[in-house]
Formats: sequence, structure tokens, C-alpha cells
Amino acid sequence: MLPVVPLDFGALPGTGMQGLLDLLLQGFVLTLRIGAFLLAAPFFGSRMVPLPVRIVFGVAIAAFVFAETAVPPVEVLTSLRIVPIVAQELAIGLTAGLVLTIIFSAAAVAGDKIASTAGLSFAAQVDPCGSGQTPVVSQIFMLFLIVIFLALNGHLVAIGMILESYRTIPVGASVALWPLAQVGVDAMGTMFALAASIMLPVAAVLFLLNLVIGVVTKSAPQLNLFSFGFPITLMAAFLLLFISVGGLAQAFSDLIRDALAILDTIFGGLADG
Repeated sequence: MLPVVPLDFGALPGTGMQGLLDLLLQGFVLTLRIGAFLLAAPFFGSRMVPLPVRIVFGVAIAAFVFAETAVPPVEVLTSLRIVPIVAQELAIGLTAGLVLTIIFSAAAVAGDKIASTAGLSFAAQVDPCGSGQTPVVSQIFMLFLIVIFLALNGHLVAIGMILESYRTIPVGASVALWPLAQVGVDAMGTMFALAASIMLPVAAVLFLLNLVIGVVTKSAPQLNLFSFGFPITLMAAFLLLFISVGGLAQAFSDLIRDALAILDTIFGGLADG
């Protein structure tokens, strides 16, 4: 007969469970910045990436930096002082992601203007990323930009900046968040400037072509504008887009470089201020 061993209630893992809950709370606060960035950033925040994948990815990155990042103590996180900490982490992550999204929208704006100039505005389909109907040219430009962004490892650079921000801007550090609004306004201006530089060469040639077609139809009224000018404009638009692929790739590379530079400026300004 086996001997009866008395239960040792002092060995129950009550203290360990409490420590585990404290670690989970600190890990949750640590995932707010990277989670907000993945929610608002281009490609990561689109519907092409399922929500569970984004959650797992954010938790994995937070677990990677958990051992090397200073997190406020549990006494702070279990009090009302956690409210400004959560708001600050969300503001930093959302601003970083939205700035990239705004600047990347320059490709969609350029494609929309080129489509309207070439008469391709009717060629629209549902955009699964933007939840609306957009011209096909805009969607092609956005996909082209995302492919270049991934090919140049821009996503790794952006995530690396987020990870570096945990060192320069620790969780719970006192920083001034008011410059973030100004950064968003400046990103809007940068987006329109980049969109103009991307679409201006193609749009200028199409404008001159439409001007010539208008002069021809004015001098020969018997020519039907739709049967004569519309096919020429479409063929010219396709030919110009085919010729300008190399230039568009270079323009999109510069756009990605400018977007990452602005992102670095955001984190640098918050760290210095």
C-alpha cells in the first residue's frame, strides 16, 4: 500500500499566477504602439492581411522587445495613470502608420488623375483595401507601390524604426504629442506634391493630345469626337504607362524613401522633445 502524502497548500502557484498576470498586463501595454502602427500602416492595415495575423504579428514583436524595454511598474498600470500612457502609445503608433498611409495615397491620387485625363474613370472596380470603387489605374499604382515597398525591404525598415522608438521613447515617458497633428498636416501637403510629380508627365502629354484632338474636331466637325478621339486617347494612355514604368518605379522608390524619412523625423522629434 502506497503511503499517503499530505498536501502542501503552501506550494500552490498563487504567487506565480499573479506574476504571470502582471507580465500579461505589461505585455498588453507594450503591444499598443506596434499594434496601432500595424492597424494604420499601408499593406499591414489593409484587408489583404487578416486581423488574426496582425494580432499575432504585433504580439510576437512585442514579445521580442519585452526583455529589452523598460515598462512602467504594475502599480502604475493598475491605477488611473495608465490612461495617459495608453493614449500616448496609441497616438504614436497611429500617427506613424497614418503618415505612411497618407503619403502612399499619392500613388492612388496620381492614378486617379491619370485615369480621369485619359477617360478611364469609368473603368472602376471595388477596392478591397479602401472599401470603395476606385479606378483600375489607381489600384495598379497602389499594388505597384506596395510591391516596390516590400522589394526594397521598406516594411523591415519601418518596423525597425518602431522597435527603435521603444528605446528612444520608452513606454510611459513624458513627451509632447502636439507636434503629431502638424506632422499629419505636413504629410497631406507632401502627398499632393508627390502625386503631382508622379502624374504630371503623363497627364501633360494626354492634355496636349486632347488639345490636338479638340483642334482637329473643331476644324472638321464631321469627325465624331467619341469615335475618333477616345480610342486615340486610350491607346496613348496605355502606351505612356508602358513607357513610363521605369520612371514610375524610380518615383515610387523616392516616395518610399521620403515616407521613411518623415517617419524617422517623427520619432526623432518626439525623442528630442
